[in-house]
Amino acid sequence: MGVVWKRGQRHDYLSEAFSQLPGWMRDGDGIKRTLQLDDAQHTVLTERITVAADALGVRPHIRRLDGRTQIKVCCGSESALTPSEVGLAARIEAIYSQITR
Repeated sequence: MGVVWKRGQRHDYLSEAFSQLPGWMRDGDGIKRTLQLDDAQHTVLTERITVAADALGVRPHIRRLDGRTQIKVCCGSESALTPSEVGLAARIEAIYSQITR
């Protein structure tokens, strides 16, 4: 039998998971992260994020500015983090770790 989550517990679970992601911050209606990458790394990161985002049904905003890659993942209409958004942020961290080794 599975675990039954109450609505408040789900929020706490997601908040806890989000707090474990270094460098991610709440920003208005979403979460954001800025990464120091060269152009080649930015290209690889963007391609891999696109694949992960499509699988999760999330549409991140990615832009390159002054040698940095800025990523923003907008939250749904309720401005509450969803498992997909936190999952994408975690996946981005894993990709970033792989391409900067």
